[in-house]
Amino acid sequence: MALFTKEEALRYHSDGRKGKLEVISIKPCNTQKDLSMAYSPGVAEACRAIHADEDLSYKYTGRGNLVAVVSNGTAVLGLGNIGPAAGKPVMEGKGVLFKIFADVDVYDLNIDASDPEKVIEFCKMIEPSFGGINLEDIKAPECFEIERRLIEEMDIPVFHDDQHGTAIISTAGILNALEITGKKIEEIKIVVSGAGAAAIACSKLYVTMGARPENIYMFDSRGLLYEGRAGVTGFKADFAQKENAGSLADCMVGADMFLGLSVKDAINQEMVKTMSKGAIIFACANPDPEISYPDVKEVRPDILMGTGRSDYPNQVNNVLCFPFIFRGALDCRATTINDEMKLAAAQALAALAKEPVAQDICDAFGVDKLEFGMDYIIPKPTDPRVLTRLAPAVVKAAMETGVARIQIDLDQYKADLEERMAASKARGKMVVDSFNYDF
Repeated sequence: MALFTKEEALRYHSDGRKGKLEVISIKPCNTQKDLSMAYSPGVAEACRAIHADEDLSYKYTGRGNLVAVVSNGTAVLGLGNIGPAAGKPVMEGKGVLFKIFADVDVYDLNIDASDPEKVIEFCKMIEPSFGGINLEDIKAPECFEIERRLIEEMDIPVFHDDQHGTAIISTAGILNALEITGKKIEEIKIVVSGAGAAAIACSKLYVTMGARPENIYMFDSRGLLYEGRAGVTGFKADFAQKENAGSLADCMVGADMFLGLSVKDAINQEMVKTMSKGAIIFACANPDPEISYPDVKEVRPDILMGTGRSDYPNQVNNVLCFPFIFRGALDCRATTINDEMKLAAAQALAALAKEPVAQDICDAFGVDKLEFGMDYIIPKPTDPRVLTRLAPAVVKAAMETGVARIQIDLDQYKADLEERMAASKARGKMVVDSFNYDF
């Protein structure tokens, strides 16, 4: 049953101030002295200081808490190549999530540029204004080269959430799923439906965990990736099997895990029946997964399953990742977001799922309790502890791998995060309440 009508959704985005974001001044501008310090001539003091030491831009401007969400609208949220203007509501929404979950400020920059070189050039040009760049809804394979080049050529974190957000959340889920099912990452057979940005990023992170590439059977719209098959080039070639092992149904036989990042109804109950005992299914196509949760449980109740949906257990949801990854990366002034930081985030999420869950969170999801097990391997996005677990884990990994430019006391950092979020939520509530919305 839908939670809202089309009309309600459109009214949400259009009533009052249009869109979902607003820029407000956070310093007093009431007197002549205030105005003189905010702009001319007082602003010159900050300019001179930064000109002498560019790192001071993090002290005298909002750069250190500002992320650019950059998209060209070529692969938007299940809608496809709808362009930058039509994709803007999604990017504004991304800014809302950054703010409410981690108090990160965002400018969404929707650019009319399908040429990867132009996207790269644009991002490099705006580096002095931002502490990090979140690439969003850019189609594969261009997204791979864009991100790779920007990571190499820029000195601030660049993160394509469509790839790595899903990878981090699904990795957290796999860590716990393997523990529950008694399987070992280096031994499991993994079938992947989809060979786009998210599928490849997930598979790469699984290999970092210990999965063997030869045990990963990846399918694109034309079938299994294998050596010598037409179209298996670039990043797809990293997951090409030596030989053609057959159809998706053939490869599902004995599979320990199915990862779906493709389309509705990619697999069926007959395929599910052939999987190994205690298998794992993450069917993440949205809004309709590769196979529905009820269909799997009807024929294989022993299978541990997650989807991209919030109305079934174990939601694989990117909001559990990107705000907190960036919060940690910004706070330690990381130059990049490396694999160690991603894996640390996944491990922190997996560990949190084993802790007791507050009753108000259970109530919000309409359940009596949430306990670690088949139906709860990934924390809920509304759990406030996600911030104080993930961001410090990311900072710790950044410091240990030498990409952090600031050393942080992690115990004090956790307390500071709690205070920061309380203040941010209070400010946000005051602003929203002032509009008297009635949706």
